[in-house]
Amino acid sequence: MALGALRSTSLVDQATQLLRDQITGGEWPVGTRLPGENALAATLGVGRSTVREALRALAGAGLVASRQGSGVFVIATEPAQDWKDVLRRAAVGDVYEVRMFLEVQAVRLAAQRRTEVEIAAMRGALDRRRAAAGGGDEMFVDADIALHAAVVAAAHNPVLDSLFTEFLPVLRQGLIELVDLLGLRAGDHNHGDAAHAALVEAVAAGDGARASEILQAELDQTLALLRAPTL
Repeated sequence: MALGALRSTSLVDQATQLLRDQITGGEWPVGTRLPGENALAATLGVGRSTVREALRALAGAGLVASRQGSGVFVIATEPAQDWKDVLRRAAVGDVYEVRMFLEVQAVRLAAQRRTEVEIAAMRGALDRRRAAAGGGDEMFVDADIALHAAVVAAAHNPVLDSLFTEFLPVLRQGLIELVDLLGLRAGDHNHGDAAHAALVEAVAAGDGARASEILQAELDQTLALLRAPTL
């Protein structure tokens, strides 16, 4: 594949795409050292700053890496998947497993770090979950998720909080479908209330072991339903 001069105004985007094509098309296999910035700039008919931005974009996509004093090398022929794309394409059961690992540890931290304000927020979220029991499945699932989010927030770890937030769109849709498909609220509109109340009180009491035990049991039960052949 021959590189050609670029004439459009979106030079960085075009340079990035042209260089990406060289890599994904097999012209530059893994381990190849790319031509220097001056050579690429001359071949593409752009400035070095444009080439530099294009290489930065390729590095962000996981295709190239700079080695101090050696140059820029191809490290992959397929771009790394965006985290949100991975979540969108993942089975809800797989996402739920990761959520379990994250949240069960988060409640331990929440039990150690919760403040009176956060205890009040968790109890308020529990009350809203109970109130939502009189509404539809979407309203109930949203209130349930909000309670779990309040517990995770009490862990005072912004990374945990951000990860949990990333999971929510996939989890929400999967839980709504689960509640509807299995009729989980048919006999009990406030499904799981006792476990959630016990969870909140365990965190409020500072009992991380009890809180994680309660949550693990609840999430195990839900995951079993998500993994059931009927789904």
